Amino acid sequence: MNKITLKLELDFDFIVLAITTSLKDYRLCFHLNKFAPANFMRVDELALPLSDNHTVALFNRYTYLPENCETEFYLLSNKSSEGLLIPEMNRVDYFLVIKNFIDKEDLEAWINHLKQIPEVLAAVEVDVKKLKSKENLLF
Repeated sequence: MNKITLKLELDFDFIVLAITTSLKDYRLCFHLNKFAPANFMRVDELALPLSDNHTVALFNRYTYLPENCETEFYLLSNKSSEGLLIPEMNRVDYFLVIKNFIDKEDLEAWINHLKQIPEVLAAVEVDVKKLKSKENLLF
């Protein structure tokens, strides 16, 4: 009998910005809505089952879907009471996930908007392919 092996490759075609700040998530969204032309709104938490025990970690999630544009923006908390979304980046507080197309100029504008917020200590682009837990950013 012949065996057929199916190889599945996940699509990590999105951009991730790592944000370090002392702000709560709703305050960060307020500032993003103020400094950037955005309208972030809270949506259901991202539920992530943890492999070490049978618990589910809930991470706060905000979304901004601009009209007349296919680009999607998601602000995800990296920390919850149960653990970290991306454990290898334990000093990062939030991730801004940008799905679909965004050009380099717009990406630089978003990084500059984040850096205008006084409480934001760092805002840098992350190479998703180098993350060990990159599957946690698929939702």
